[in-house]
Amino acid sequence: MRRARTKSGREPTIALINIVFLMLVFFMVAGALAPPLDPALTLVKTADIDTVPPPDALVVHPDGRLAYRGEDVGSAAAWLAANAAEDGKVRLVPDRDLPADRLVAIARDLRAAGAGRVVIVTERGLE
Repeated sequence: MRRARTKSGREPTIALINIVFLMLVFFMVAGALAPPLDPALTLVKTADIDTVPPPDALVVHPDGRLAYRGEDVGSAAAWLAANAAEDGKVRLVPDRDLPADRLVAIARDLRAAGAGRVVIVTERGLE
């Protein structure tokens, strides 16, 4: 009696790779990844829009002066004591020309005075 030959447990991976590659080519041809924009379309430009800061934000001017709702504020700690939010979040709207070290110092003062989170509101635009 002859012993039956056992087959090795190898799977034919080349066939699987070919099938996956053909599916990839099919879907690339059949579907568009991103339809192109209409050439006659002109996108909105936001570079010249005058923005208004949020009403509950502390505005920091280029010289480091603080303002809240158009009124000058003496210090960040005094402002926080009078206008503490329930969640502890403080919004800062710095001027573009404000030195970074001054902004960091104001944020540090707010955190030391008890602000839970200091959020810096910035302008983001596509050019």
